[in-house]
Amino acid sequence: MASDTLAGAPRTDAEISGLDALEIAGREKGPSRVRRFWSATWPKLAALALTIGLWQAVVWTGWKDEWALSPPATVCADLGHYVLTAAFWDGLATTGRRAAVGFAAAVAVGLVLGLAVARVKVLRAALGSMITALQTMPSIAWFPLAILLFGLTEQAIFFVVVLGAAPSVANGVIHGVDYVPPLLIRAGRNIGARGLNLYRYVIAPAALPAIVAGLKQGWAFAWRSLMAGELLVVIAERTSIGAQLTYARDFSDAPRLMAIMIVILVVGILVDAAFGAADKAIRRRWGVLDQAGN
Repeated sequence: MASDTLAGAPRTDAEISGLDALEIAGREKGPSRVRRFWSATWPKLAALALTIGLWQAVVWTGWKDEWALSPPATVCADLGHYVLTAAFWDGLATTGRRAAVGFAAAVAVGLVLGLAVARVKVLRAALGSMITALQTMPSIAWFPLAILLFGLTEQAIFFVVVLGAAPSVANGVIHGVDYVPPLLIRAGRNIGARGLNLYRYVIAPAALPAIVAGLKQGWAFAWRSLMAGELLVVIAERTSIGAQLTYARDFSDAPRLMAIMIVILVVGILVDAAFGAADKAIRRRWGVLDQAGN
């Protein structure tokens, strides 16, 4: 027996050794997390450094004057000033609100439409190929019709964002439901899953990876549609990231224009990272994630 006690209860040497092993394992867990973080981060940093290097090299060649193609240092300095202004935060809030509302509506439309087409043969025959055709149609092509219907208003932007994103979400749902194994559906019915419960507890979880992929693609289309809309539909007294990009172009302010483009890129990367985390969580729950490598 060892003299070490916890709450008055003596511990054996084996128990103490076990606690020491757990302590060592806990110490090793920290560095492993750091290594995993670094292994995921350094390729992005290397790509960023390479991009900035190529950008600077093009500036040094004199291909374009600096008023048209500003060097990285000038753009980064302007970006620092820009993110501290009220105009930046107001524009980001307006653009973020439009993106959230438009994407939420597109998700609702896409989920309902995709589920209906996936389970009703008549709708699949009538609308299946049309959904894919709508997905391949450039969002910019919808704006003449949107402006004709709604004018230069928020509704025109909303209309195009939903049309741009909903087909991708619907296709994700359709493919996800199509690839649910029939044996799994029969097993669910055998244990009493019927109607909505069958979709809730069997079909939806099995189709979830494809649905998340459709949501990710739908967000990409929504974000592109929104940026195109804000460039074309500039609403007075409602500043946005896209409108500020238009103003920078009109005033030939290259540093500010490129700074806003960087903001748009960063927002896209952050949302993509959120979808990536959701996808990793799903794969971990399904047991298909390599824990040693992630």
